[in-house]
Amino acid sequence: MKENVFDVLMYLFENYMDEGAEFQPDQEALTNELTQAGFRRGEIRKALSWLDGLSELREHTHVTSRPEISVAIRHYTQEEREKLNPECRGYLHFMEAGGMINPAMRELVIDRLMALEVDEIALDQLKWVMLLVLFNQPGQEHAYHMLEDMVFDEMQGHLH
Repeated sequence: MKENVFDVLMYLFENYMDEGAEFQPDQEALTNELTQAGFRRGEIRKALSWLDGLSELREHTHVTSRPEISVAIRHYTQEEREKLNPECRGYLHFMEAGGMINPAMRELVIDRLMALEVDEIALDQLKWVMLLVLFNQPGQEHAYHMLEDMVFDEMQGHLH
């Protein structure tokens, strides 16, 4: 079974999201649980490190819950363009233009996407990372629930 950091993050999100953003598990016990669930220790370690990075960003970044109107254009670096295809970049722009995220939140999402050890981000991965970031930001509950509804509605549409 080929699991990656993203799969570990999704497992944690799906199984512990009810615990809230303040969930601080014992990492050794969590690692044992994830190992028993079939994940490799290296991927578990990377996922926990990714979450630590998200926590650090949360502590050092002020993200307001009110939308910020920005007329600036976000230019992506070569590395970002390689990892985030036009569909992903367009979706980020769509979410920002629609007031779901503000420029500071967009930058947090891009930072966490770039921290994933994959060559290219798929749109569904972008949406899940955005959910993880919104979930971990105080004051972003409304945007989180709106995006959550959108993601799960799309998933239901694929099932029918």
